[in-house]
Amino acid sequence: MDLQQSERPEKDGHPEPLNETLAANETLAADGAHLPVPAAGAPRRLRVGLIVASLAAVLLLAGGGGYWWKQLHPSLPAGISYGNGRIEADEVDIATKYAGRIADLFVDIGDMVSPAQVVARMDTRDIEQSLSKSEAQGREAQHAIEQAEAVLTQQKAQQTLAAQEIERTRELVKNGWATRELLDQRQQQLDAANAGVVVAQAQVSRAQRALDAARHDTGFYRVQIADNTLVAPKRGRIQYRLANIGAVLPAGGKVFTLLDFSYVYMDIYLPTEIAGKVKVGHEARIVLDAYPTHPIPANVSFVASKSQFTPKTVETKSERDKLMFRVRVRIDQQRLLTHSDSIRSGLPGVTFIRWDPSIAWPKNLEAAP
Repeated sequence: MDLQQSERPEKDGHPEPLNETLAANETLAADGAHLPVPAAGAPRRLRVGLIVASLAAVLLLAGGGGYWWKQLHPSLPAGISYGNGRIEADEVDIATKYAGRIADLFVDIGDMVSPAQVVARMDTRDIEQSLSKSEAQGREAQHAIEQAEAVLTQQKAQQTLAAQEIERTRELVKNGWATRELLDQRQQQLDAANAGVVVAQAQVSRAQRALDAARHDTGFYRVQIADNTLVAPKRGRIQYRLANIGAVLPAGGKVFTLLDFSYVYMDIYLPTEIAGKVKVGHEARIVLDAYPTHPIPANVSFVASKSQFTPKTVETKSERDKLMFRVRVRIDQQRLLTHSDSIRSGLPGVTFIRWDPSIAWPKNLEAAP
C-alpha cells in the first residue's frame, strides 16, 4: 500500500489519485483529435517552387553573361586566332659583384627606377683603405722617379764632361804635350760616365714601372668601390627586395629583382593547325581582364619550334592535332615607355593574333591610343 502511494504523482506536495490522472490524459487526447492537421503535399509543392525559381535565376544569369561576353568578344573572322595568358615582364636581378655587407638601401618594393640610378651601396671601408695605400705608393713612386731623373741628369753632365776632356787630351797627345797614360785615364772616366748614365736610366725606368703598378692598383680599387655601388641597369619597377641593410652577401648575392619595362610580353599556346600559320612579326592585340575595352597592340616575336604538353613521339594524326606550340607576342617598347605607370606584371588576359594580313581587325580590337 505504501509502495503504490509513493509511485503516484504529487501536486502541491500532496499525492494525486491515479484515477484522476488517467481521466485527464484521456480528455487531452480527445481534444487533440479535433486540432487541424497540415496537408502532406504542401512542403513538396514549396520545394518544387524553390527549385523552379532557382533554375530560372540561373538561366537568366547565364543568358545575361552570354550576352555580355558576345558584346565584348564578338565572333572572330577566320584569319584571327586567340589564346589565354598572363602579361609578363623580364625580371632582372640586381646583385653584388664582390662579397660584402650591405651598407645602404635607397629604394624599396614598388619603386620606379631609371637607368644608372643608385639603388644600394655595399660597405667599402676595407677597399677604401687599400685605395689610400695604393695612392701613397703612387706618390712614393713619383718621388722616386724625380730622384732617378735628377741622378740621370747628373750622370749625363759627367758623361758630357768626360767626353770633352778626352777630346782635348787626344789633341794634346797628338801634339806631344800629354802622355798616353793621361789619355787612358780620360777614357776610363768617359766609360764610367756612360755606365752611370745607363744605371740612372734603369733607375728611372724602374721607378716609372712602380708608379704604373701603383696607378693600376688605385684604378682597381676605385673600380671595386664603384662596383659596390649597385645601380639599376634599366628602367623598371622593383619587384622584390631580397636582402636588408647589414646582410653579408657572397659574390653574386641578389639584393633586388627589377621588372624590365622595356620587354613586356604574353605567352600563349596554339594548336598545330594555327601555330603553323603564325609568323614572327604578325600583328596581335592583347586584351587584359582588367581593361577589357582597351586592346593593346603587339607583334609576334617568337614561335616555338617544338610542341609542348604532349609526348615526344607522336604516332597518329589525331594526336598531332593536339600538339600545342608556345607563341610570344611583345608590346612595342616606345608604347611601354609612354604607359610605364600602367604596366602590371601577372595580369591575365587574351591575345588575338592576326595571321592573315588581308583580314581587318574587328572594331572591338582596334588599337587603343
